[in-house]
Amino acid sequence: MVFEDYKTKKSVVVVYTGEGKGKTSASVGLMARALGNGWKVAFIQFIKHWNVGEHDFIDQIQPLYKSKLLFYKGGKGFYKAGSLSAKDVTPAQHKKAAQDTYNKALQAATSGKFDLVICDEINNAVNHKLVTKKQLAELTKKRSPKTSLCLTGRDFPKDLLPKVDIATNMTKIKHHFDKKYLANKGIDY
Repeated sequence: MVFEDYKTKKSVVVVYTGEGKGKTSASVGLMARALGNGWKVAFIQFIKHWNVGEHDFIDQIQPLYKSKLLFYKGGKGFYKAGSLSAKDVTPAQHKKAAQDTYNKALQAATSGKFDLVICDEINNAVNHKLVTKKQLAELTKKRSPKTSLCLTGRDFPKDLLPKVDIATNMTKIKHHFDKKYLANKGIDY
């Protein structure tokens, strides 16, 4: 294949969405690739406040990358997820946490300081109306021209697909959660 007719973009918007497992894992892989290329990365976490493997990993590599890696964990836990929902957290507290996290993401994406900003689980926050679809569109539009953006989580709004460059739908074929097995440490979190 000849690529001489192809162009390069300064930055892109990447979406990992769908019901299947692997959205956050893909974004962590993207973070590793970006850091490996000398990029500055902001990993902004919506939803997950409890200790998960990717948080421990980022905490462990943070001293190696110093100012090249910003990690912000702003979620209050699952929202509108039945028995898995965060306990003792009001809808107002969820919304405030999501808005604070969105503001952190918007600041990182518009600052020009980062080559990549990952907004993990932001699509879930939009689906649950903790962050508006208009805010999500604003994030893609207002980002620095040099800043790529990665948006993960279920239910990315289909009408915003024209605003992104790469979109992958993680399709579940089978997952043991459907047979009432909890997530496995090291595999699912």
